[in-house]
This record gives sequence, C-alpha cells and structure tokens, in this order.
Amino acid sequence: MTLRTPSDQAVARHGWLQALSTVLAGLLSMGVVAALGLWAAGATDLPDGAFPRVVTATVVTAVGGTVKLTGNAGSLADTKAGLTVIPLSVTLAGALMTAAGFLRPLRHRAVASATELAGWAARIAVLWLLGLIGVALGARQKFSISVGTGTLGDIGDLLGASPEVGFEADVPQTVLFGLLWLAGVLVLALLVSPGAPLPAGVLRFHASVRPAAFAVVALLLAYVALGVVLALVVAATRGYAAQTFALILLGMPNLVWLALTIGLGATWNGRVDGPFGLPVPRLLNEVLRTPDVSTLNLRSLAAHDNGVWWLLAVNALLLLATAFLMAARSPARVRAWQHAVHLAVAFALAVLMICLVGRVSAHYGLSLLGIGDVGGGLSGDLFLKPEVWSAVGLAALWGLIAGFLGALLARPVHRRGEVEIPKQPQHQP
Repeated sequence: MTLRTPSDQAVARHGWLQALSTVLAGLLSMGVVAALGLWAAGATDLPDGAFPRVVTATVVTAVGGTVKLTGNAGSLADTKAGLTVIPLSVTLAGALMTAAGFLRPLRHRAVASATELAGWAARIAVLWLLGLIGVALGARQKFSISVGTGTLGDIGDLLGASPEVGFEADVPQTVLFGLLWLAGVLVLALLVSPGAPLPAGVLRFHASVRPAAFAVVALLLAYVALGVVLALVVAATRGYAAQTFALILLGMPNLVWLALTIGLGATWNGRVDGPFGLPVPRLLNEVLRTPDVSTLNLRSLAAHDNGVWWLLAVNALLLLATAFLMAARSPARVRAWQHAVHLAVAFALAVLMICLVGRVSAHYGLSLLGIGDVGGGLSGDLFLKPEVWSAVGLAALWGLIAGFLGALLARPVHRRGEVEIPKQPQHQP
C-alpha cells in the first residue's frame, strides 16, 4: 500500500479545477488588457467586425505565437505584408496571473518533490494547450482596404486591384512557442517566489539563484511602474489620453525596457518609413524617421535632447537598489564578489530576454504589374533591432559593479544565517 503525503493530497484536492482556473485567469487577463488597449488605439473601427479577432491575434503574439499577414489585390496587383512585434503589456499581465495561479497551491511549504511539481505543471500545460489551439483558430480575419479616390483609385478600379489584407495565426508555431512561454513562466515563478517549494536536490542553489532572480524581476517591474506613472502624468498635462492608455495597455514594457538597455549604453538600429504611427515619445520618432537606418543610443538621442543623459543616473540608482535588495535577501555567508557574479549573470540574462522580445518589424506594400510600391500612403517599413551581444556584455559589467557595491551597502543589514552572540559579562578577579 502506498501512503499519500499531505503535499500529494493538497495537489490532488486542487487538481484539474485549480489548473483550469489558472489557465483561464492567464488567457482572460491577456484578452482584457489587449481589448482595452486596442479599444484605446481605435481598433474598434476596423471593418467587417474584425475587432474580436484582432484581440485574439494580439493574445497569440503575446505568448510568442506567430500571426501571418496575407494580402490580395486582384489579378494584376499584389500586396506584401509582414509584422513581428510582441505586446509586452499583454504578455506581462498573462505571466503574472498564470504564475500566481501556479504558485497558489504550493505556498507555505519549503520542499516539494520534482514529481509533484511536474504533475502540477503538466495539468496546467494540458489545459493551456487546449486554450492555445482555440485562441489560434480564432485569430483569423480578412477585410478590404480602400485605395481612395483620384488617379490611384481610378487605376485600381481599371485593373481590378482591390487591396484585401488579412491575418491568420500559425497554429503549430503558436502551440510550440506558447508552451515554451508557459514553461518559462512556471520556472521563473519558482525561481522568483521566496515562498515556493523546491525539490530537495536543487535547494543548494537557492542562495545563488533566488535572491538575484527576485531582485532583477523586481527591477523590471519597477521600470514598468515608473513608465506608467510618467505616462499618466504626460496624459494629464499634455493630453493624448487615448494614445497614452493604448501604450500603457499594449507596449509599456517595450518602451521602458528599451530605455533601460539604452541607459546601459546599448545600441539599437532602426528605421520608420511610411504611414506607420509609433506610440512612442516624439524624440524616438524623430531619431528613427530618417531616410537611412538610424542608430539609437545615448549619443544619438542626446543630439536631439540632452535630457536623455538622466537615463544613466536612473539606471545606476535603480540597479544599485536592486543589488542592495539581492544582498539583503541572501544568506550572510555569501561574499561580496559572489553577489557581483550573481547579479551580473541574472541581469545579463534579463537584457538578453529584452533584446529577443523587444524587436519590432513591420512592412506593408502594394504593387501594380509587379513594379514597386504604388505609394499613396499604402506602403511602409519599420524595424527596430538591438546589437545583442554588446548589450548583454554591458549588462554583465553593470551587474558586476552594482552587485559588489550593493553587497557592501547591505553589510549592516541583519540577514539569514547571522547569529548574534551576546557578550559574556566579565568577572572581576
């Protein structure tokens, strides 16, 4: 007879119902945030009732899925379109809700077996898979675009060139990357949460991984919170409330984490051409909207506005606070140079993640008889790509310096593992 431990009974009690609530909370939170953001951006005016499916497509891209753009402009014309962007506000909302649901039945315990954690994660993964398939199948739509009046419209009518664009989720890729996204969220939740149990075999890594992971995630969330506050202040003082809320609900992490890497000294390359509108500060739009590829870094931004040098000070202050938080949550036996290495590795990985998910690429064009773009506001190109390895190297360097200084600042703080030995009274001879 096999005896069931209290932890086994706890997981069984929550079971599939708790897993279902976790999956629904993650998907619904992303759907609500995406819908509100797209509503603020004016997407409710899309023709043919496309708004719900655009919301669904946004959720697909938020979990790393692929949405293919399609086009058709008649027998003598052709449309070409492509879009690669991850709405990180939507991603962040889903990640936080999914992680909270995953950790809820595991709280208040120090150790859990690998089998138990794998079983609990597998329940969520099975239901998440079904949810991904449903969302991906619903992310498809086609609608027509008017070429307007005048000469361009007359040519289009004459040649039967009626532009039609659409989108369709790539179901296999969405399922694959969506499951990888879920796995990353669950693993990160275990690494970050101080109250989440770990298998006994990996507890020895607790002191080196968890404090650094928690502190770096706190840094990323602090940047998002700071960006939201600044955006609300701008909306209250300068207007553009709808555009501001669209930015907050769809791409605030895209913008503030970009600022984080630029403040480290990293370089991004990009260009904006055509009718694309960017919900970003005017300064970024000015630097990117040039005939050639633009370099986006502190120097190029400072050529337009010297105020960007404040990014250096903000980065230094917040990263030092991150290092202090990491050291204060670490056992007393961890040395200063070890804190430096831990933060360097964690921060470098975070910046690598930002470089991978923060890329933007978009193109749309209409050609007649295969000859170029016909113009008329119907073509454009946008991209933003980082110089990845220089950014990661700078992050590691910043992490080393801040980690060491933060450890020195945290020395007066009482930490786990420290024992205060009372002074023994001295006896007089």
